[in-house]
Amino acid sequence: MSSPPPVDGRRARGERTRATVLGGAVQLASVDGLEGLTIAHLADRLGVPKSSVHTAFGSKADLQVAVLRRTREILVEHVIAPSLEVPAGLPRLQAVGDAWFAYLAGDLFEGGCVLSSASSELDGRPGPAHDALVTVMTEWLDFLAGNARAAIKAGDLDPAADPAQIAFELQAIGLTANWHHQLFGGDAAFTAARAAWAGTLGRHRPAS
Repeated sequence: MSSPPPVDGRRARGERTRATVLGGAVQLASVDGLEGLTIAHLADRLGVPKSSVHTAFGSKADLQVAVLRRTREILVEHVIAPSLEVPAGLPRLQAVGDAWFAYLAGDLFEGGCVLSSASSELDGRPGPAHDALVTVMTEWLDFLAGNARAAIKAGDLDPAADPAQIAFELQAIGLTANWHHQLFGGDAAFTAARAAWAGTLGRHRPAS
């Protein structure tokens, strides 16, 4: 019986350092925006040498892309994965809304969801971070549209409904709820958002 491969201590420490730096970067980006995310500021916030951040990510652009990808992982963990446990169709679409609004209202980020704020911050700024955001948000819109398509197939929504249009409308509700919550505080935005989400799905129900 062969022995397990030896543990590479330096690599393990490097991965832990990278995870710590990335976690701090996500929180800093949520407060200061991706453009405000600098290696010097992050290193100062975390109390680590700038060289540690450079070693982990290489450049500001690489760090921005890593933050967007990490935020995607958080979205998957807290919104997409739980909703997939609910049967496909209208129940899952409703579960997506409930999970998304809980995610936006929670304390996962110091300054609100990075994907939501970055959608406004980077919409007119080409570059690696913009391209990474487009990839993540296209995946999210496809997820919404795919679930709308499944609801149509299940007979829960009008067969003439356009899944892409439904995804557009639902995405607009979430972005508006996050904006309202971040600007005005409180949870009133999510009460209104849940009503709007239910109303949007109701408008696309089959004619009786």
